[in-house]
Amino acid sequence: MEFKGKVIVVTGGAKGIGRSCVEIFAARGGQVVFSDIDETSGAALADRLGNDVAFLRGDVRRLADMEAMARLAETRFGGLDIIVNNAAVALNGVIDEIDEERWTTVIDTNLTGFWRTMKACVPLLRRRGGGAVVNLSSVQGLIGFQGWPAYAAAKGAIIALTRQCAIDLAKAGIRVNAVAPGTIMTPMNEKIFEETEDAQALIDSWNRAHPIGRFGQPMEVAELIAFLASDKASFITGEIVRCDGGLAIRGE
Repeated sequence: MEFKGKVIVVTGGAKGIGRSCVEIFAARGGQVVFSDIDETSGAALADRLGNDVAFLRGDVRRLADMEAMARLAETRFGGLDIIVNNAAVALNGVIDEIDEERWTTVIDTNLTGFWRTMKACVPLLRRRGGGAVVNLSSVQGLIGFQGWPAYAAAKGAIIALTRQCAIDLAKAGIRVNAVAPGTIMTPMNEKIFEETEDAQALIDSWNRAHPIGRFGQPMEVAELIAFLASDKASFITGEIVRCDGGLAIRGE
């Protein structure tokens, strides 16, 4: 049981990549606390996975919610070893058309939300004498795509934040890495397709953009996250690892 004796927190854990992370960590012996704003899906997942998984409704835009998640990890499971920063939103609009509310929502969730989670949870890793943080960035933090300036800005900043925290936390025994997925078939992306006039044309064009010829699945990304969080990756920190079906190669 790879994660037996380990306590993990996951933000945005009710659906998509986050949900797959919760399932993997629980299946491999970990004790998991996860947050999400989708209370119905989160509660159902926790109920299905049993006593070693705890859910609380939490919004990464509220520091108090992330502090509550950290407290739950400590009071229920005795501490914390691994942080998975996953919660995100995707709102598009070119730079002179996106309004301030949409811009602020993306940055506050996808960047500042990661800071809030680490602010609340890293002290528990320090008390353990070390641990691991895995941040969800995106290939959009590495190369440009039409019409996503706020999302790209946040995901690019996560790359810089990951590298900086890897330096700052190394002496505390805390490794910090990031995963940069390509297009993954998550509810967030499904919503984008639903709101597009010619959804099939968009899906086909995005599929063609990946040299491997298809979208990724949440579990494929979660497997990489689990590796980076595990002791198998004990000499890896400050890395940005792509899981993108070759998508970013086209932009290099």
